Amino acid sequence: MFAVVKIAGQQFRVSEGQELYVPHLDGKSGDKLEFSDVLLSDSDGKLALGNDVTVKVNAEIIGEVKGDKVIAFKMKRRKGFRKKTGHRTLYTQIKIGKIA
Repeated sequence: MFAVVKIAGQQFRVSEGQELYVPHLDGKSGDKLEFSDVLLSDSDGKLALGNDVTVKVNAEIIGEVKGDKVIAFKMKRRKGFRKKTGHRTLYTQIKIGKIA
């Protein structure tokens, strides 16, 4: 059984017991989440999509991690202008519990 869920503006294909990294969600480690914005679900070969989907996905927050560093470097030649900034995007690690 799997489902396609919309989490923080992105779509993820999830199944029970799966761990995945999603864009930062509010909450602490151990908090329970419920995603009701399910776009597609499959149970025993029967697909349901659109308004026919009555499934909700339960998940648990495992922790938070930072992504790879992204560098933004700007420079104008012969002018002496250099600007270097960077950031690391926060991700939340979740574990999918039950799809019901």
